[in-house]
Formats: sequence, structure tokens, C-alpha cells
Amino acid sequence: MSNSAKAEAVLALHRFGMGPRPGSMAAIESDPRGALIAELERPPVALPAASALPSSSKAFRTVQDADAKRQAQTIVATRKQQEAKRQQMSEAPAMMEGAEQGVKDEQGVKEMAAKTAADAVPDPRRGIYLAEAKTRVEAALGAEIGFVERLVWFWSNHFCVSADKIISMCGAYEREAIRPHVLGRFADLLLAAEGHPAMLFYLDNGASMGPNSVAGINRTRGLNENFARETLELHTLGVRSGYTQEDVISFANVLTGWTWVPPADNPEHGGEFTFNPRLHEPGPQKVLGKFYEEDGAEQGRAVLRDLAAHPATATHLATKLARNFVADAPPPALVERLAKVFLDTSGDLKEVAKAMVLSDDSWTPPPAKLKRPSEWVVGMVRAIGNTQTDPVRFTNGQALLGEPLWRPSSPKGFPDEEASWIDGIGRRLDVANNVAERVAGRVDPQDVIENVLGSSVSPELKQAVGRAESRQQALALLFMSAEFQRR
Repeated sequence: MSNSAKAEAVLALHRFGMGPRPGSMAAIESDPRGALIAELERPPVALPAASALPSSSKAFRTVQDADAKRQAQTIVATRKQQEAKRQQMSEAPAMMEGAEQGVKDEQGVKEMAAKTAADAVPDPRRGIYLAEAKTRVEAALGAEIGFVERLVWFWSNHFCVSADKIISMCGAYEREAIRPHVLGRFADLLLAAEGHPAMLFYLDNGASMGPNSVAGINRTRGLNENFARETLELHTLGVRSGYTQEDVISFANVLTGWTWVPPADNPEHGGEFTFNPRLHEPGPQKVLGKFYEEDGAEQGRAVLRDLAAHPATATHLATKLARNFVADAPPPALVERLAKVFLDTSGDLKEVAKAMVLSDDSWTPPPAKLKRPSEWVVGMVRAIGNTQTDPVRFTNGQALLGEPLWRPSSPKGFPDEEASWIDGIGRRLDVANNVAERVAGRVDPQDVIENVLGSSVSPELKQAVGRAESRQQALALLFMSAEFQRR
């Protein structure tokens, strides 16, 4: 096999996949591009542990039910303790010294009652989050190449929600709205993401009321533009693409009524999407020069379908895809080609992914793009042959590295450019040393060089690893090398 073919296999696994693992170089080096295309063509693989995970609405109801039970128990416990305190005061009034002491005692009663309720009804949020995290990461660890998983991660970040705001739904949202559509039509992905309760909750659409809607008139509350603005600016057209503030307002009116069923009102369907006509601004709306006469939720779906087919959307998405997979400053010819395929195929995301793989502009060596922390950590774990992970350790590590899972700092998602991550290299060294210390007893760095990284390891790195004082040090050198950190 020629050195160029081996180099392309290395690039395929790092640039498009989740990183090499034992035997993966040899498995694809005869035809790296063909191997990537073949992964796109395979039927979707079900997540092994997904059947045990709750749906987003079930998770939402579980959290809401636990919160309601905890609140009720807090109230009951507070009443009991207040009654006991009153009894104590009646029996020994001299023990109480004024109003200030009474206030302190009252606060103490409430705190004790809250602790009693919390012990009796544990908070399910973290357990749901960790189970989702484990499923997601182990799907990446177990993938043969991981191209489809990378696409799931890309689109999940593009249509991001935050666990800081809706922790019960964030993992299920990715499984329900993102994963099923990453190789389908962008219009379907867009409709699934924007119509998911996690997105509506994250971008405050439940609080948006048309000013002339029944609810808007009765409650004297108005429009919330967040959802409409982020859909235009981040999810479809992109900034400076020609839409105006009037378009944002009109689109926000279109989207009024898109909300979720309150769990307190419906214990069986709480947390599911619903369209509430009492919140919806009546009448036609003009968005990007077109009038939308449809009634109800279909008015919003019609606008979203048109946004999905817009040339500005094609360019915006093509740029983001090329930047994520290929280079911080992607080749203009590649962006143009991906945008053209997007438009020619009515937003067929599988065909766009194929076009990226088949374009020579996607294979420019050497690997120069700095991996995001999550990609680097998963690549490290794949290299040592692990297919399982401790979700607590993983999520703590991601937080340390500045990319906490499903917790972007804004609706823009996590950035792709090196400038946003380069300052965290020092923290990566701490993580690399920690991993190396834990696996040094069973992982030989020379095996990693020969069976995992192969021809991608430079003579200088081989020499440094050979001269290392211990396996731990040698493994840490490998994990921190450009061969591991760049793609």
C-alpha cells in the first residue's frame, strides 16, 4: 500500500471519523473514501442503550412530578415542624427572645423541611443526564469509523439546546430530533428540531403571545422574538443574509402558539409538542417578501420549509460543514460545491456529506485543524481500545476542558475555530496525564503507534516516546501530540 493511501486513511479517520482505534487503519486503507461513503449508505444503527432511556416528554414529566412531590412534602414537613415549634413555645415561652430569634427559627424550619423532602424524593435530573451522556459517548466509541456520529454531533451543535435550561430533555432531543434526520432532508431536520419542546423551551417560545391573540389580549403580554431570530440567524439563513427586523417580528408572530403540553394539566402527554391557538397571532404574515395565509401550526411549517430551500441557507450550512470537518478557513470551492449539491438535491444531507468526502478540497494535508475537546477525548479513548466510559468522569472532564456536554454558552453552540480552544491546551495535558496513569498498566504505547496510529506518527514523536521514562509519560506524549490533537 502506498504512503499516500495510508496517509489518506489516517486523514479519513481523524478528519471525518471519531479517530483511529486498533485495526481501523488496516480496515479502510485500501479505499478510505469508499469506506466513508459505505458508512453513509448503511442502514442506521440503533443506539444499544436507547431503549432503556425515557422519551423527552417522559423525562420532562419525571422531573416535573418529582419537583411537585418535593414541594408538597416540603410544605407538609414545614407545617409539622411549625406546629411542633408552636407547641414548644407554648410550653416554654421564656426560651424565645424576641422577633429576630423567631425569624431565624422560621428559616431553620423551612431549610430542614426542604432537606427532608429532598431526601424523600431524589432529584432525577442528573441521573437522566448521565444516562444520556453514556449512551452518546459509547455510540462514538463503538463506531467503526464514526462519520455518522460526527454528523450527529455537528447537527446537534448547530441546533443546540442547553442542559442548563432543560436538562431533562437535552439528550433525548438529540436522539429524537437530530439523529434520525442527519442523512435525510434538511427540511425534515429543521422541522424536527424547531418543533421539539426542548428547542421551544430553550428559546422561550412558550412565553410568546401574538399581541392580537386571545391570550395576548387577555394577559396583556406580547411577543418573544428569540426563537424566530435564532432560527433565521443561526439555523437557516445566517447573519447578514438579507432578512430585516420586520421579518423577525413577522416570523415570531407566525411561531406563536408553538409550545408544549403542561405536565400539571396532562400527566400522560405533558412535555409533548402542542399548538395552542389561543397564543397564535391571527391572520396572514409576510416573511422575506412572501405572504403566508396558512392557519395554525402549518403557517410556521410553511415558512420553515421555504427557509430550508433558500440559497442563503445552503451557503450558510455549507460553510459551517466545511469549517467543522476540513479547516477553520474552508476552501471556497468546497463551500460552493456543497451549497450547489444542497440546492440541487433539495437539501439531501447524505448527498452533501458524500460531496464533501468526494471533493479533493476536503483532503488537503497535513491535518491542521485543532480537535474540539470532546473529539480529542473520544479519540484518546478509542485509541486505547475502550468502548465503554464512566459518564461522571467524562462529563466532569468535558467541563474542565471548556466544552461541557450539551451546555453551550449561547444558542450559537460551541465554536469551531482554533482560537476558541487553543488556550485550553494546558488543561488537556492534565487530562492526558490522568488517562495515561489509569491505563499505563495495560496499554503499551508502542502498540498504539503500530496498531492504531500507524504511518501517521512522525519519526520525532516515535523517538520521544521511545525515550520516555515510563509508559505513563509515553502515553501522555502520544495523547498530546499533533497526530492526536489535529485532524
